Amino acid sequence: MNKVFPILLFSSFSVFCLSQGNNISNEVIEIAEELAADESDPEIAELYFEQLHELIENPVMINSGDEAEISRLFFLSEFQVKAIKDYVQTSGKIVSFYEIAGIPGFDRQTTEMMIPFISFSDKINSISDTLIFRNTLLTNLIIKPGETDTSSLGSPWKILSKYRFNAGRFEGGFTIEKDQGEKFISGSPSLPDFLSAHFSYSGKGIIRKIILGDFSSRFGLGTNTNTGIRTGLSLTSTGYMPGRAEIRPYTSTDENNFFRGGAAEFSLKKLGLILFYSHKRIDATIRASADSSAFFVESFYKTGLHNTLSLNDKKDAVAETSYGINLSFNFKFLKVGLCWSENRFLLPVKTDKSNAEDLYKFEGCRNQIYSLYYNSLINRILLYGELSLNDPQNLALVQGVTLRPSDRLILNILYRNYTPGFVSFHGNGPGNTSSTSNEQGILGNFIFEAAKHFFISAGCDISNSPWLKYRCSFPSLAKKEEIRIKYLPFENLSFDLSYNFRYSMLDNQLENGIAQVKEVKTRTVKGQARFTLNNVTFALRADYKVADPSDSKGMLLLHDIIYRFRQVPVTLWFRYCIFNTDNWDSRLYTYENDLLYSFSIPALSGEGSRSYIMAKWEIGDIAELRFKYGLTSYLSSAYENEEKDEIKIQFRVWF
Repeated sequence: MNKVFPILLFSSFSVFCLSQGNNISNEVIEIAEELAADESDPEIAELYFEQLHELIENPVMINSGDEAEISRLFFLSEFQVKAIKDYVQTSGKIVSFYEIAGIPGFDRQTTEMMIPFISFSDKINSISDTLIFRNTLLTNLIIKPGETDTSSLGSPWKILSKYRFNAGRFEGGFTIEKDQGEKFISGSPSLPDFLSAHFSYSGKGIIRKIILGDFSSRFGLGTNTNTGIRTGLSLTSTGYMPGRAEIRPYTSTDENNFFRGGAAEFSLKKLGLILFYSHKRIDATIRASADSSAFFVESFYKTGLHNTLSLNDKKDAVAETSYGINLSFNFKFLKVGLCWSENRFLLPVKTDKSNAEDLYKFEGCRNQIYSLYYNSLINRILLYGELSLNDPQNLALVQGVTLRPSDRLILNILYRNYTPGFVSFHGNGPGNTSSTSNEQGILGNFIFEAAKHFFISAGCDISNSPWLKYRCSFPSLAKKEEIRIKYLPFENLSFDLSYNFRYSMLDNQLENGIAQVKEVKTRTVKGQARFTLNNVTFALRADYKVADPSDSKGMLLLHDIIYRFRQVPVTLWFRYCIFNTDNWDSRLYTYENDLLYSFSIPALSGEGSRSYIMAKWEIGDIAELRFKYGLTSYLSSAYENEEKDEIKIQFRVWF
């Protein structure tokens, strides 16, 4: 307790200032932290923040009245997208954020989530017709001075560069990245470890979009194809379950889950058509047959890290060809889509069927998926669903309903059934795992405005894996429960309290022989408070977590300061956080402000402190410089401090 009083005293007089570009809402941060804590696919948080930063740089024209434009706010539900479109067409332009909160289906909480990502301009079409070049160049340099690895092939620096230009309806750019320990230039021909580029055209007639180079796509609910953000299952948010068809240029740094080739989108009245073709090399582990007469793919390597000789051998090991077609029909109250896609590999995929966990895994060179999806909005009821098939026995089925009995209450129910044998290499439907297979579950949640500015939300998700999976040698059950209370008495004051319960089944490896069942339960209570006065705000957060059966406990207290100077274009961020957990089971996650197109959600365990300082200098209207220094200090068993630090530098210029 001797460490608790200083931080409470510190918080009583400290300040916290948020600029619009960094006002990521609590709801978005909650979902990002949950994604980072998901051991099956923690890298998904990077894609999440990638799209958020793109929205900050290219805000949605909320007054355009264009459903596709408004849908770029991917966290809105179909209800809310249609409500904004209808409001603009019938009532005219939206002129303030307060007006959005009064639209049916919206409230102050949802409106605050939208603020950093929207513009009240309605000139989407005229801007697209200009031929003025706009260029943006961004470079990140990251190093951890205290970490050295003599087995690494390259330098300890992590390097990221992004360039993008826009000229009316034309857009292009490239992304270069090197992870820590990788060679910056390698291969034959000599190229950066990861190089991605694209060129696109956006139209408003029959041809809506053409992309050459690297691109991502999503159709329906994502069980067939979804190389963008996963359709999440937030227990206390009402959105994050849309079913839309889209293609977009790829600007992220996942080195495998994207397409490289060409895609085109066409629209004629109520009919929409998307075609795509991709051919690229992906990471994999290659093995030779017993007589060395043939080679096959043993497994796919997805992390994209190539900092040792063995990992470098997996880089671009096999060629993958993907192609497909998506056809959609848009009626007044109904949208229907048909999708077909196919993946081909240059080498066959083989698995060890003697391992029971691999019994349903894909084998062969070719995988086809057929999908049908729909959504129907009738008054205050939204029905949506999707059915995808490899064959009649291997399927993915999703069915959901959203009810809005009043403007103050929203109800969601979502059912999904992914058979163990269903395979989609670039699909990612709503669920609790990174692969759309081997899961059955049902989710229900609600959000209720019990009084003015007082919100209660809660949800429960129960899922079952009918077959074996990673760290679980038997059919297993998982459960998530959450309740959240949020009070926003004034624009400059908010309180947030949540309780979270998680249950899962894992292998107990403490005994020899057949793995025993280990039931893991965690309970987390989190409270936050924020207050803003003119250009300053202070905030405090406290977490407490208990994990069973280890009876491990963890606590966290943190305070943030962000101060924007009035006389000079400089913004400072500062955090001081203390944490104390018994072991890894009771670890806690906290979102940190970071460089653009980057994110930081560290997992804190043990006893120690985490602090960082970040500065942003706006150099006129053409450039921006950011610097961040982070330090994590651990108290070892010998009462000696072990410190790990990190330095990040970012320079961005636009002209």
